[in-house]
Amino acid sequence: MFDFNILPARWLTPKTDTPIVIRGGNLSINDVVEVARFGAKVQLTEDDEILKRVEASHQYIIRAAEDGRTIYGVTTGFGGMAHTIMSPEDAGQLQENLLWFMKSESGKRLAKEDVRAAMAIRANTHLLGYSGLRFELIRRMQTFLNANVTPHVREFGSIGASGDLTPLACITGALIGLDKCFSVDYDGEEMDALTALKRLGLARLYLQPKEGLAMINGTSVMSGLAVNCVFDAHILLALTMAAHALAIQGLNGSNQSFHPFIHDHKPHPGQKWAAAAMLELLSGSRLIRDELTGRHARSAGELIQDRYSLRCLPQYMGPVIDGLAQITRQVTVEINSATDNPLIDPDGHQDFHGGNFLGQYIGVAMDHLRYYAGLMAKHLDVQIALLVAPEFSNGLPPSLIGNPDRKVNMGLKGLQIHGNSIMPMLTFLGNSLVDRFPPHAEQFNQNINSQGLGSANLARQSINAFQQYIAGALMFGVQAVDLRTRLIAGHYDARQCLSPATVPLYEAVREIVGQPPSGDRPYIRNDHEQSLSDHLQRIAADIAACGRIPEAIEDALTGLNSLSKE
Repeated sequence: MFDFNILPARWLTPKTDTPIVIRGGNLSINDVVEVARFGAKVQLTEDDEILKRVEASHQYIIRAAEDGRTIYGVTTGFGGMAHTIMSPEDAGQLQENLLWFMKSESGKRLAKEDVRAAMAIRANTHLLGYSGLRFELIRRMQTFLNANVTPHVREFGSIGASGDLTPLACITGALIGLDKCFSVDYDGEEMDALTALKRLGLARLYLQPKEGLAMINGTSVMSGLAVNCVFDAHILLALTMAAHALAIQGLNGSNQSFHPFIHDHKPHPGQKWAAAAMLELLSGSRLIRDELTGRHARSAGELIQDRYSLRCLPQYMGPVIDGLAQITRQVTVEINSATDNPLIDPDGHQDFHGGNFLGQYIGVAMDHLRYYAGLMAKHLDVQIALLVAPEFSNGLPPSLIGNPDRKVNMGLKGLQIHGNSIMPMLTFLGNSLVDRFPPHAEQFNQNINSQGLGSANLARQSINAFQQYIAGALMFGVQAVDLRTRLIAGHYDARQCLSPATVPLYEAVREIVGQPPSGDRPYIRNDHEQSLSDHLQRIAADIAACGRIPEAIEDALTGLNSLSKE
């Protein structure tokens, strides 16, 4: 079943006045993003059954430690030293020492929103009640999130085998106030964790058996990055479809290639969605060839059909859409799963040693997300190449020059080169990382590892680069439809000829760059009258902030969400 919604229900107007209730197994990607990025408050469930299960699993561990039962990481050492037996007296010190030797990080700090996402996910997974730690540790994560206190975590140090050991050790050390070397961002102010706890009115917390292991064994940090990347990828996919719609109108393309008859006979869900989306985005446009009835509005000497990048758009974008749907499902399952080891069955009074901490799903998902980003950029790059080449643009001036009477004008040559500098990097970032793990890690114990956090960090690079790329693609689209409007209607105000679904996006871009639509001049008239760099930065920043430009495409595509239920 195709259950992918291209536009999350609350992505643009997050209801930060409504707390996100975490109860274990209930979080959506939107919920996490609202907490991580938009500051929504967190409320922990008061469901008595859930709280009893959390306490029961904790008591199981306490009794097992007191009885000297052999349980990994509770009464034994870790990893390749799991044969070392620990006394009950050493059980607490073992957990805090775990944080010390796993604080082995380097590189740049992760974004606050990614660490906040990780804490929300970690609280959720622990409320499943299978980890054996106290509710007080879960409450600490809620307190930190609601007070906007974010532990500092660096990008390098996790191989994603036993989960994100090093990053989660940094978070846990800050939560309990282990030492001043653990630091936080306290609502914009940097300080050590002990000072932060004092300001919050919290005491130093001493770990009990399994609590350190329960906190750092798991995929929550890579999943936090993945959630934010998937959220942004939804936006970029929607913008990609809208940029294609502008390009097709600028090229005076046909809508016939999106006719349902074609796609009903190759009914991949993503392909059908893409075709329906393009019909909706192009409906009512005066700039396209309306050939849905089967007639061909072509002049003598013209190609009877569009070139492949236009005609095969649904078939090209379909696998990307289906792939992002699968990624979304996998990430959603991961953030609602118990991902530490061993897991405690408080009802059956058993403990199970396994490997839910392996981040393979996140690693592979982020490898695929980067690959799809490269595919989308490559497709847009071809459309831009058609727009700037008079041989292929159906009458547009070379490089979309806005005023050919000024001989020194060269149009959007530099902007195309800007895009050409990013597109190859995006396709390069689409190479897989997960298959390149070191099989000898940690005394050959972690001899398969997901590289999930590394893959997610690369996905963040890819998303950031794509935001810059799509900014340029939108600039090409706006300039092209202005010039096409001049050819068809004798003026430059494309709002009079564009499809109603793309008018808001056109207006949003013009608003962000400070150039309102005009019948007298196109978006870019003379080269020296604006800084294209400034325009790129403004548009990309607006997209990253879920601002005016993403908002403009929400109404255009929301109606298509019914297709996701097919």
